[in-house]
Formats: sequence, C-alpha cells, structure tokens
Amino acid sequence: MERSLKEIAELVGGELSGDGSLMVRGVAGIKEAGPGEVTFLANPKYLRELKSTKATAVLASPGVVSEGPAVIHVKNPYYAFSKVVAFFAPAKRPPQGVMQGALVSRDAVVGSRVTIYPNSFIEAGAKIGDDVTIYPGVYVGEGSVVGDGCLIYPNVVIREGVKIGARVIIHGGTVIGADGFGYATDEGIHHKIPQIGGVVIEDDVELGANVTVDRGALGDTIIKRGAKIDNLVMIAHNVLVGEDSIIVAQAGVSGSTELGHHVVLAGQVGLVGHIKIGDGVMVGAKSGVSSDLAAGQPYSGIPAIPHRDWLRVQAVLPKLPELRKQLMELAKKVEALEAKG
Repeated sequence: MERSLKEIAELVGGELSGDGSLMVRGVAGIKEAGPGEVTFLANPKYLRELKSTKATAVLASPGVVSEGPAVIHVKNPYYAFSKVVAFFAPAKRPPQGVMQGALVSRDAVVGSRVTIYPNSFIEAGAKIGDDVTIYPGVYVGEGSVVGDGCLIYPNVVIREGVKIGARVIIHGGTVIGADGFGYATDEGIHHKIPQIGGVVIEDDVELGANVTVDRGALGDTIIKRGAKIDNLVMIAHNVLVGEDSIIVAQAGVSGSTELGHHVVLAGQVGLVGHIKIGDGVMVGAKSGVSSDLAAGQPYSGIPAIPHRDWLRVQAVLPKLPELRKQLMELAKKVEALEAKG
C-alpha cells in the first residue's frame, strides 16, 4: 500500500515542505528509515539525525528545516506519527464469532461481531459487548461487563462484578477484581475481611501486562476514562485513578488513595494509602509518597518533596562527607578556643 506525501500531510493536518507526489509505503525510526518510509522528529536531541536519515519524509515541528527528506510540519510530531503508523498497519482480522473450544455460559450475553478464542471462559450473567476480541485463556467472571470494542489479550482474569467500559485494552496476565489486601488482626492472628466491592474501568483505558487491580472492600476501585497503566503496576482496593492519568511500570498505589486527573507516576513510585494526589501532579521515578500532594507541580524523592527542592538536596548529598569533615574541624577549633578562655 503506497500513499503520496500530499495524502500523508492531509491525514495528519500538516504543512508539507517538499515534493507532494513522492510515494511512501511505510514507517520507521529516524535512524532505521529508508527510501519510501516516513519517520518523525519529536525530541530536539535527535535533530542531528535529520542530516543522515534516508527517510523520504519526516514529521517535525514547525520551523524544522531539512536539506534531505521532505518535512511535514505538525504541532505534535509524535501524535501525528501515531496516525501514520495506524494508517499503514495491517487490517484487523474479521470477527470469528465464538470459536470452538470457548466456554460461554448459556446465561451470558454476547454482542455482535465478537471473536472469542478457544480456552476462554465466560461465566453466567456476564455481558460481552459488540466488536469485542477475547483471546485464549481469558476468564470473565459472573455478572461482569466488557464494553463495546474491548481487546482482551491472553490469560487475563476479570473476576466477578467488574464493569469495563468501551474500547478498553487489557494486556496478558492482568488480573482485575482480585481481593483487596484487607485483614483484621486479633490476638496476633490475621483474619480476612471479605472484599465485597467491585472494580469500574471507564472508557478508553489501557492496562499493560501483569497489572493487578483489586476490588474494593465495600465500594468500587475506579479507573477513570483515558487512564493508561503500564506493565507490572499494582492498584489496591478502593483506589481512584483520575481521567487521563499515567502510571508507569512497577508503581504501586495503596488502598483508598485518590489520584486527580492527568497525574503522572513514573516507574517504581510508591504511594501509601488514604492520601490525595492533586490534578496534574508528576512524581519522579522511585519516589515514595507518604502524604497529600498539592495540584499542578512535580515531586521527587523519599519522602516526595517538590522537585526543585529535591534537586537541591541531590546537589548537596555528594558533598556531605567533606562538609562533615569541615564541621568536625570547626568543632575542634571552637573547643580549643573555649579551653583557652
């Protein structure tokens, strides 16, 4: 499948600088791209690669000038590139229906144009929407709902009482609706507290591989519209993840903590329970958050503090041994002066 640069520019709403009749057939990274391929330049540090790339065209910000490939100027090159990738991606397979070897309860409701692969199991009372694809090894529990257009990859577990909105993508090994970690300790013995809440995942959420989202103890654990959760993330019971938030790999959110909208938790961030994270907060990698964070600013460190303060702390840390040495020397001088007095 080939398309002209003029057509690609129209697709992404960009301004073409170059020959619009040139044809392209695919996409690649700026270092790997060859003739007939489109690439992108989103990070200024790769600007030097523009001179050596063999790509036919590059998607770049306004003002970028190229002596080699044609340039399609766009406001957001990375987003524009995603549109081009989707355009050249192979078409999806047509719906296969409920395939032989899939176990679907007679009391389950299954929509139109679905594909349910062998060795998946849909319990009684579950509802599967239209245009859903469920791969092998998936379990959908009693009374759970999977909305229209969802894509559920192999070996996902969706326990009972889970409600999933439309166009949700769930990658392999993820478990939604496992019991929250709740115990009452009496005379040294830990007694399990029944976890009778549910999980609500709203539209256009994506959950990476091996994510765990625990059910609420009483109410629901909620992941709101557009949130994106990376691989190996733990979401505990009764957590609220706000709209369009991003949680990166190996982060963990303890029970009953609330995240506002557009929050970003970088890799391996840990949050204690029962705190509130304000809208637009960004937390740096490996940080530990033990109290509420005010909206609209970045934080880093253990415990997490405003990022600028953390940078100052990091600047001082390597100097601490020398500062300690100087302090001890000053203390000796003061002691000597006091002895003379």
